[in-house]
Amino acid sequence: MSVARSRRSASAAALAAALSLLLAGCTSGHPASSGTPSGSPDSSTDSVATGAPAPGAAPLEPLPVERPAGLDPYYAQKLDWRACDSGFECATFKVPLDYAHPGGQDVELSVARKPAGDPAHRIGSLLLNPGGPGGSAVDYLERVAARYNAGVRSDYDLVGFDPRGVGRSAPITCLPGGRMDAYTAVDLTPDDQGEIDAVVKADKEFADGCRAEAGDLLGHVSTVEAARDMDVLRELVGDRKLNYVGKSYGTFLGATYAGLFPSRVGKVVLDGAMDPSLDAATGNLTQAGGFETAWTAFAEDCTARDDCPLGRSVEEAGKKLTALFAQLDAHPLPTEQRRPLTEPQALTGVAEAMYAESLWSYLREALTTAQAGDGSGLLKLADSYYGRNGDGSYDNLMYANMSVNCLDLPAPFTDPAAVAAAVPAFEKAAPHFGRNMAWMALGCAYWPDGATGVPHTVRAAGSDPIVVVGTTRDPATPYAWAKSLAGQLESGRLLTYEGDGHTAYQRQNACIDDAINGYLLGGQAPANGKVCKD
Repeated sequence: MSVARSRRSASAAALAAALSLLLAGCTSGHPASSGTPSGSPDSSTDSVATGAPAPGAAPLEPLPVERPAGLDPYYAQKLDWRACDSGFECATFKVPLDYAHPGGQDVELSVARKPAGDPAHRIGSLLLNPGGPGGSAVDYLERVAARYNAGVRSDYDLVGFDPRGVGRSAPITCLPGGRMDAYTAVDLTPDDQGEIDAVVKADKEFADGCRAEAGDLLGHVSTVEAARDMDVLRELVGDRKLNYVGKSYGTFLGATYAGLFPSRVGKVVLDGAMDPSLDAATGNLTQAGGFETAWTAFAEDCTARDDCPLGRSVEEAGKKLTALFAQLDAHPLPTEQRRPLTEPQALTGVAEAMYAESLWSYLREALTTAQAGDGSGLLKLADSYYGRNGDGSYDNLMYANMSVNCLDLPAPFTDPAAVAAAVPAFEKAAPHFGRNMAWMALGCAYWPDGATGVPHTVRAAGSDPIVVVGTTRDPATPYAWAKSLAGQLESGRLLTYEGDGHTAYQRQNACIDDAINGYLLGGQAPANGKVCKD
């Protein structure tokens, strides 16, 4: 996620630093939706549980090796690197708005790099993407470059580009700050028809705002288009093959690239993998279960501590959390801001803390103060999730997130009745998060542009080895997704981290880091099925 803030308290700074990305991308928060055929989750969830691709998903076919002549001017551009932030260089390049009609309207994309420390032994460029969709790779690069392994920093130019519609690349905006505040406070566990109508009204207002602000770009921010943009950049930085580390949604982008351009795959790491074979309703359902798994891990840890506000057992912790949500549904809590803490914001705040163990202590404190009548801590967590700045404005992450997701797959639900029919399955999979996550997936039903993608498998036949990393108790990208993607890829190598949190690389596990750094520097991919533990 982008961590740019107008003002930042010490706690908010720690919160932002703990998150290497915000997984809006697989369904985060109100606007996020993985996209899908309409209707309820079905028997495809059985294959998901075992880590197998969903039945019936067609393979993603590679593009012709010979590119159309109309794209030659884009691949022939020269990057004009100029010094920007401390130690970094920045440039821009152009891509066609519509790859079917190159030479018409263009989109200008922003890119940054940290040059290799040892140019004499430079391997090439290593592109990074933090996820989302909507996370700024430029901001991410500037934040994490210094934390990369010394050998990787020495031998690679570290590069981040903001995909179309994101960050500094023709960013999509949808709602002004005040209206976005109202949007994030809409009740996503509606109790009556009036509250259901409010959800529909909010989703329609969001979609209409995006259309009014983004215009034609709104129909051209799909992951396939971003992957094609990434191939243009690969050529412009002078690499024959793409070297890449993608996290969360960044794995979907990287897998899409591999499927479209298998012969141009170099050293590719997909950490916190998404499963492209899933329809959105199934993806949202299994992700809800992932958050429930993460909540159980948090509750086990919390209830073993003296400062836990949730009691001394996982069962008691669950009951107290449910009671807090019910209390907030009826009576929002005051905060140190002018905005009260509502039930959906509290739920979002708890979900935010599931992304990283380093946020668990902050969540314990926030729950303690909430029980004492102050919702400030949970509201800060929710604001961090949504990218709300201290001045009341919002980063564009959530706007880009929904814009990409609604193009990548058909809407999970076509209307409120379809959501209501799916709620029991969601509540069974995730008693604390399921109902909310079912209703948050309604937004794409009202999107002005029809989906251009469908569920698919990715084989990437003939590519170099691709390392797929899965964390066993990952809340946002369930471990089964990594198993499925690694199995789909002809050259996939599954690397497992038995632990908590979202993604694994550079999260202080030496086994994971050594395996990936060795692959990036030496070219030897870890053995398929390798397992790392705390």
